[in-house]
Amino acid sequence: MKSCLIVDDSKVVRKLVRRIIEEIGFEVSEAEDGQKAYEHCQTQKPDLILLDWHMPVMDGLEFLKLLRAMPDGNIPKVLFCTTESELGHIVQAMSAGADEYVMKPFDAGIIRGKLEQINML
Repeated sequence: MKSCLIVDDSKVVRKLVRRIIEEIGFEVSEAEDGQKAYEHCQTQKPDLILLDWHMPVMDGLEFLKLLRAMPDGNIPKVLFCTTESELGHIVQAMSAGADEYVMKPFDAGIIRGKLEQINML
C-alpha cells in the first residue's frame, strides 16, 4: 500500500484530506508543521506528501527544500495544497521541488486529478 504524509497546521484540513487520501487507498500519517514532517521523513519516506505552505515552526517551502536535500529526498511526490495563488509562489514551490500545486479549497476530484498528473494513481 502506498503511503502519504499530510502536512498542515489545521486539524480540520488534515482530517478532510485524510478521508480523501484513504478512500483512494493510501496509508496516511500526519504532521502539523514542517519540522515534524522533516523528523518523520528522516525515519520513513512516504510515497506522497500533501504539503501546506504557512505553518508554525517550519513552513512548507523550507521543509520541501530540506526534504529534497536529504538522501532519497527526491523520491516522495510532493503536492503543495495551499491558499497561496500568486504565480510567484507557484514558481517558488515548483522550483524548490514540488511535483504539483493545488489551491485551497479543493475537493476529492481535484486531488484525484492532481495525483493522476503526477502518476500516483
